[in-house]
Amino acid sequence: MDAKICGVKDSITLNYIINHKNPPKYIGFICNYSKSKRNLKFNDLKKLINRNKKNTNFVAVLVKPNNIFLEKIKYLKFDYYQLYDVEPNETKKIKEKYNKKIITALTIEDKNDVKKYKKYASISDIILFDSKGYEKSMRFDRSLIKNLPQSINKMLAGNIKYNEKLENYKKITDIIDLSGSLETSGKKDLNKINTFLVNLKKLNDKN
Repeated sequence: MDAKICGVKDSITLNYIINHKNPPKYIGFICNYSKSKRNLKFNDLKKLINRNKKNTNFVAVLVKPNNIFLEKIKYLKFDYYQLYDVEPNETKKIKEKYNKKIITALTIEDKNDVKKYKKYASISDIILFDSKGYEKSMRFDRSLIKNLPQSINKMLAGNIKYNEKLENYKKITDIIDLSGSLETSGKKDLNKINTFLVNLKKLNDKN
């Protein structure tokens, strides 16, 4: 099982994650969602991600991005665009125009929300099943995604605790996405990040 650490805002945290002996596969940056306390201004974002990613992939987290903003970030060192509230046809256009891998983010409350993945499966590299909270850490019924086809590369977010039993997630998802639970007093906590990454490595070594 792989991991994404999201909402990174500062170079100390970013360097720590990139250089960790068990780095996550994905690191996410909030690019255009001002309601989030983890949102980055463009110049700060540009400066922050201008570094050697080593074995990680940088993810631009985008909520309904307009063409002006997409043009603005197109030269930044992102591997994936994570798209919220973007229709399938627009998602396809973004993928083709900017030559980026796509994480389609679906916010889940019930099984009808889950079924939306079918519209995006052929154009997305990863489907993220997230809670309705956006900037808040909320949880939805995990059993809703339990029996989805193996062919879908699934990512799960929504109030996953850094010190939970991670094997519970391995049965239902390919990637877990953490942000708020890796923080103390609103800032990323390197000790929590380390605990999470070490535990994930132990789990993957065991299986």
